Amino acid sequence: MQSSCVKLYRNPVALSTQKQPHEIGTACTTQQGPLGIQARDHGQCAGLACLAAGNGGGAGGGLAVAGAGVGRRIAVVTLENLTVSYRQHPALHHISGRFDTGSLTAVIGPNGSGKSTLLKTIMGLMQPAGGTLTVDTPRRRIAYLPQQAEIDRSFPMVVRDCVKMGAWSAVSAWRRVDTGLLERVNTAIHAVGLEGFEHRAVGSLSSGQFQRVLFARMLVQDADLILLDEPFNAIDSRTTDALLAVVHQWHDQGRTVLAVLHDDAQVQTHFPQTLLLARELVAWGHTDQVLTATHLQRARALAEAWDDQAEICHADEITPTGPAR
Repeated sequence: MQSSCVKLYRNPVALSTQKQPHEIGTACTTQQGPLGIQARDHGQCAGLACLAAGNGGGAGGGLAVAGAGVGRRIAVVTLENLTVSYRQHPALHHISGRFDTGSLTAVIGPNGSGKSTLLKTIMGLMQPAGGTLTVDTPRRRIAYLPQQAEIDRSFPMVVRDCVKMGAWSAVSAWRRVDTGLLERVNTAIHAVGLEGFEHRAVGSLSSGQFQRVLFARMLVQDADLILLDEPFNAIDSRTTDALLAVVHQWHDQGRTVLAVLHDDAQVQTHFPQTLLLARELVAWGHTDQVLTATHLQRARALAEAWDDQAEICHADEITPTGPAR
């Protein structure tokens, strides 16, 4: 059984001077993914309780979950010709590549290029329309931080309780919170600079303070794979520096971190690997090799050329893989 995807270029002239991964206007066939159903727009709005429970079903919920090693590096997430769509309009189009264990990767690209969709698909919140996604991490070992606009802060909760919820997978609703967990919570609150805020309602915090709370919650969660969607958006530079220090701590500990970002200078300084998307894969590899004028120009051209009224296409082709070694 096959699933069709929509691919179109409203302005092929804008791309005519760029090297194409395949011919403009050719059709492409997407085989049905392991879930066997069309991806849907779930209208993401992650409440605090939902965040604590890990947003329900996991990255392994219907997706292939298996290890894949190459040389000395082990892939924690592998994409093979992955297409993810909203009502037959692809948000990600034939993406192939892998994120290695312990890698620190920035995911960048123009607005609407599929960055958040990639994280949601890895998390299991969206389903592939074609290709495969393999995640070699148990669901309880994955932490996901959505954009702040998707989080409902109206739930009545104080900072300490919100941070405690990072241990939900280990404690659940029925086990007692022991002294060891309380020490982890206090350590996490201290690490993000929120001493004295333990009993403040989360709804009364500034954006930067609330982001610190969410990072503290992830410190308590102690995950192996960490997915951050625009973690430094609309917060002050001091908070950004403090949270970047936490990200580097995770990297030094050998955890795998993927972060959707918009600040190229920040990416260049702090993230050794970069994935550049424009619904399709533009470049993936070492940051200094990805953040080039040619790649950025191509990403902008692809974003401007996309046409939501395109014809459905039917050819089976795979875009170049990444990241480069």
